[in-house]
Amino acid sequence: MLVLVAPGQGAQTPGFLTPWLELPGAAERVAGWSDAIGLDLAHYGTKADADEIRDTAVAQPLLVAAGLLSAAELTARLAGGRTAFGAVSGHSVGEITAAAYAGVLGEHDALSFVRTRGLGMAEAAAVTETGMAAVLGGDRDVVVAHLEKLGLTPANINGAGQIVAAGTAEQIAALEAEKPEGSMKVVALKVAGAFHTHHMAPAVATLEKAAEALSPADPALKYVSNKDGQVVTSGADVVARLVGQVANPVRWDLCMETFGALGVTGIVELCPGGTLTGLAKRALKGVPSVALKTPDDLDKAAALVAEQTA
Repeated sequence: MLVLVAPGQGAQTPGFLTPWLELPGAAERVAGWSDAIGLDLAHYGTKADADEIRDTAVAQPLLVAAGLLSAAELTARLAGGRTAFGAVSGHSVGEITAAAYAGVLGEHDALSFVRTRGLGMAEAAAVTETGMAAVLGGDRDVVVAHLEKLGLTPANINGAGQIVAAGTAEQIAALEAEKPEGSMKVVALKVAGAFHTHHMAPAVATLEKAAEALSPADPALKYVSNKDGQVVTSGADVVARLVGQVANPVRWDLCMETFGALGVTGIVELCPGGTLTGLAKRALKGVPSVALKTPDDLDKAAALVAEQTA
């Protein structure tokens, strides 16, 4: 079974959207999305610097737009179209991309929802100076206990020896000064807030109101949720989880366990790919994968799909 995955915040880099906009019709498609949500996605994806796209209100819709664009380009190259994939999942904001690919949300609803999400989370993050840092290596229980001792939240338990801590700037500094026993290093992330913690509670209320305007359909593919790694079959449940996940930990480790239980034989990561396939190479050893970084990777992904579905 093939799994399609969508990356989360922090995967963006300056200019990463440039080659994708050179594809036929892509610039016009992105321009329409930009008009719909009041954000110049093409500018931020091609000309903006690292600090500009670090802004939560910009990064989140930019990532979803890139994911949707690369997904459409890939699907057009596949003999079976969307049905070539047996399951779909996304990391944090990538869950919105995944929900759109699974047919739960239309593209414009997904982009409108993520625009509201980004603005709401940016507003919540402005209340207190907060951030996130990845702890690499170490025993999971030891790392989690150390984070809790420092008042930090294990916001992303990613598996493959990676846990992302979130909290105030002072708490992150304390972690950098005193890393957990057995861990290799602590790496500060390019995000502007303590996402997936109680610091994001105000954004939950904002998204609850935004969700009232949505009319979700049930997923057409197996949709694997960050909340607990479970396959969710109800569109209404998917949306409820999208609302709550901004203030709750991402359990990507459990998502990968579910991929394994479902019999994953290949993974394709949407643009800007690399992070999730990297985790999968360590946690799902031997499972082939392709990360869509530029349009040059589309043929590689299509070849993997063709090989796995032959």
